[in-house]
Amino acid sequence: MTGKPPSPADFMDAAFAEAAAAGARGEVPIGAVVVEPATGRILARAGNRTEEDRDPTAHAELLAIRAACAGRGDARLPDCDLYVTLEPCPMCATAISFARIRRVYFAAYDPKGGGAEHGPRIFDQPTCHHRPEVYGGLRESEAAALLRDFFRARR
Repeated sequence: MTGKPPSPADFMDAAFAEAAAAGARGEVPIGAVVVEPATGRILARAGNRTEEDRDPTAHAELLAIRAACAGRGDARLPDCDLYVTLEPCPMCATAISFARIRRVYFAAYDPKGGGAEHGPRIFDQPTCHHRPEVYGGLRESEAAALLRDFFRARR
């Protein structure tokens, strides 16, 4: 086996690849990957599928968390990190907390629909039982451009 171990940049690249694939399918281009940092392994990856699945909960984060939990046979992912191209919405932030995700890395902030750093700030609520470490703004302009171009083409 040759090469360097995967880096956080590689994991965000994988999330962006999922976002691009979602956009190509006509979905809002958001992608997510769940990573096991100890091994450098991506446990699950997903892009939005709300239209395809006709499911308003089929956000990239939820799909990736569900797949990672199913693959491990566990409802919790305390030693895992989530990389996502947009700040998680309140629904996804709540699922992240319930899954006990260790760290969340996201690209673009979402002042209108975000739930981690904006809106209800789920992780700051006294009823939130688990607050992951959160790092936002990674490749923010790239993610914002992906979303802006997608919506511009739809109008």
